[in-house]
Amino acid sequence: MAKTVVVGMSGGVDSSVAALLLKKQGYNVIGLFMNNWEEKDECGACTGEEDFADVRRVANAIGIPYYSVNFAKEYMERVFSYFLAEYKAGRTPNPDVLCNREIKFKDFKDAAMRLGADYIATGHYCDILHDGNTHYLLKAKDQSKDQTYFLNQLSQEQLDKVLFPLGKLDKSEVRKIAEENGLATATKKDSTGICFIGERNFRNFLLNYIPAEKGLIKTYDGKVLGEHLGLMYYTIGQRRGLNIGGQKGDDGSRWFVIEKDLKNNILYVAHGSEEKLYSKGLIMKESNWIPCQPNKKDFVCTGKFRYRQPEQECTVHIRDGYIEVEFAEKQRAITEGQFAVFYDGDKCIGGGVIEKAVF
Repeated sequence: MAKTVVVGMSGGVDSSVAALLLKKQGYNVIGLFMNNWEEKDECGACTGEEDFADVRRVANAIGIPYYSVNFAKEYMERVFSYFLAEYKAGRTPNPDVLCNREIKFKDFKDAAMRLGADYIATGHYCDILHDGNTHYLLKAKDQSKDQTYFLNQLSQEQLDKVLFPLGKLDKSEVRKIAEENGLATATKKDSTGICFIGERNFRNFLLNYIPAEKGLIKTYDGKVLGEHLGLMYYTIGQRRGLNIGGQKGDDGSRWFVIEKDLKNNILYVAHGSEEKLYSKGLIMKESNWIPCQPNKKDFVCTGKFRYRQPEQECTVHIRDGYIEVEFAEKQRAITEGQFAVFYDGDKCIGGGVIEKAVF
């Protein structure tokens, strides 16, 4: 009897091809669409409805049953509330990491098991190795699309009974498979940014939930250069959107953010040398380890400190109550609230939230 796989179908090309490949491999495939956000966009359109319509078209073309499940309440309580709290604290969160841990590989997996699933699958670009009861999270063949960064918080229980059908495929191959099989999502544009914001103006969106408090933009020597719109709108190292060009005495180089002073509501900027942006390490309170905590308290590995970044060599020191990461080469604009994710060759060995940079 064929094993049953419930595929998380988003209405995009990746999850569509994941479902198709599993069906061709002989699995009994069921499509399950997650509705995690119910608010309409600036044009009054609900993108969830459009995406579910694409799921319907693809499922009918493949010949699989499909269902929809609503996790909007759970998403609001466990992901979006965290997102807002982090921004209020002056940090820059990554809600997509939390969505995977709290929704896709928790509530979604539970719903899939209630449908009789032997496995769940998603369209993530990553791979997995099941070695008995030990599960290893592996990087995708297509390094430009690898999404292990966003899965760094998954536990062994969450990685159990999981399949990643796209792990050994390039994005171009996925598009080609979709086109050859006449899937409606073959040429659909990839979604970008935070899922619940979509193509909307980020500042306008955030203003609906957190009141903006304007304040001064200053240099460390006390010079006032202008007014910021609210510290939550800025990140360390940011250059665009400061609106302080043409200042007297400017040497022509671009200004960038070097500090957010929450207590006094001041945005500090500098120009010229970026030395102030480069740190020698970072501090984390804790890390989720895959598959388990390393045997050594001090070890060398590679790490990514934001998603769009090549891996960097670093040394991890596991201390009592915190983790210190020492960079082989100084890193630019380490940002509180983002994730530091660690790798040993092709294996993603875990990660955690960055608490502060060490200069």
